[in-house]
Amino acid sequence: MRSLSMFSRLLIVSVGVILVCVAVLSGLAYANLKNHSINSRMDALKTQARDIGDLASRMSMESLAKKSSHASATEEYINRKIQRIYDEYGAYTMVVERTGKFYIYSSLVEDFQNLVPSQSELSEYLELALQGQDKVFQTHTDEGIFFTVMVPWLQQGFLNAPRTVMGYVLIKTAAQTVHAVYQEMVWQTALAAIGVFLFAAAVVFFVAQQITRPLTVMAKAASQMARGDFEVRAPEEGGKEIEELARSFNQMAAQLSTMEQSRRDFVANVSHELRSPITSIKGFAQGMLDGTIPQEMHAQYLQVVVDETQRLAKLINNLLNLSRMENQETNLAYSHFDLNEMTRRVLISRMTQIDDKSLDIEVNFQDEPCFVHADADQIQQVVINLLDNAIKYTPAHGTITLTTKAVDDHVVMRVKDNGIGIPASDEPYIFDRFYKVDKAHTVGKGTGLGLAICKRIMERHGQQIRLVSGDGGAEFEITLEKGNDPGGFHGNTGTGEN
Repeated sequence: MRSLSMFSRLLIVSVGVILVCVAVLSGLAYANLKNHSINSRMDALKTQARDIGDLASRMSMESLAKKSSHASATEEYINRKIQRIYDEYGAYTMVVERTGKFYIYSSLVEDFQNLVPSQSELSEYLELALQGQDKVFQTHTDEGIFFTVMVPWLQQGFLNAPRTVMGYVLIKTAAQTVHAVYQEMVWQTALAAIGVFLFAAAVVFFVAQQITRPLTVMAKAASQMARGDFEVRAPEEGGKEIEELARSFNQMAAQLSTMEQSRRDFVANVSHELRSPITSIKGFAQGMLDGTIPQEMHAQYLQVVVDETQRLAKLINNLLNLSRMENQETNLAYSHFDLNEMTRRVLISRMTQIDDKSLDIEVNFQDEPCFVHADADQIQQVVINLLDNAIKYTPAHGTITLTTKAVDDHVVMRVKDNGIGIPASDEPYIFDRFYKVDKAHTVGKGTGLGLAICKRIMERHGQQIRLVSGDGGAEFEITLEKGNDPGGFHGNTGTGEN
């Protein structure tokens, strides 16, 4: 079974929470409405019972005053009122004297006979009435559940004497008639609750859709990226967090696209750089085997094969070194050494190439000695690569200038030549692998890895290498952490390749 989507889960949880809240609130509203309706009905019946008690008291006083006609009229009015209570409330009325004698009026006598309280109940009612208490009882009978309202019947004494309890008035009504009062309101409340639930569910659906839609788009975009399409982008919309996520996703996509393009360029460049020496080696070897190249020229072409083999070996070694540095397979061996002394040793190792082109070397070391704290072998490789570049691209009788100076807690070294220089359009890419100003990949002009290796070495040291803008030639600058005098210098000259 497939797992539910985030949208489905969010919708189910939200709708479930809303449903529970609506159900709880509806239950509370139902309970409050029920209690309020019952209390209101009982209060109304108590008022009716007091009115009947007052009428019964008046009728009693009229009888004592021998005003029989008035008493008859009052009795007729009581009958009409009891009938009206029955018609309006569905309730039966009974007037009980203190002596225990009770009266049931009008045509309701037969209906009320089965509802007459027992003698013990009548005694209980009378005891409460004598205490002046109103009371509501809920009783269970064969006919069902009934509510009974008991109100004392008070007789006004003569000459403002205190009122005395003459008996009490009972009004009895079936529970279903009371419930019928609020059932209609219950239905209205239920319909309102359903409406609120549907509205809230619709709002949740809309909000959940707005939240999850960008995530769904990003999920599809990620799936396309997994298939190799790095040009896909996610819309930067939704809430603040979703926008930040989409923005980060697009930045990642852009970086992956750049990396993919770099990978393709790298493969293409490696293929080109490997194919050239291999093609030369194969061609010269085949020419010597099939006799195309005369015997007397074999030594000359064998030297070309050796040179191409050395070039191929250097390329492979540089690729392996760059790969190790990028994967950080080797740790930096930090030490304190004299950068000036190292530079002199590198110059000595390159004197043959310098003399062949009759180059002038200007050395400007402002501090002697100039100690730095770094990996001596790695920094030596950087100096070699920068010097080799300067030698290659400086014409005969040109000038190369090497400068070192301390600036605060750093040492700055510059290597400058007055060669062909670097066009402004190429400056942003010169530290990329296999990138060369000479787009034709001319043999003998290097492989385009030297500066990439230099940049990676400086990054591992937490330092910088940059191209210094200027007129004529090229000038590179590196920074190193200032070091202390270790009491000696240890290093090697190594070899470099651009």
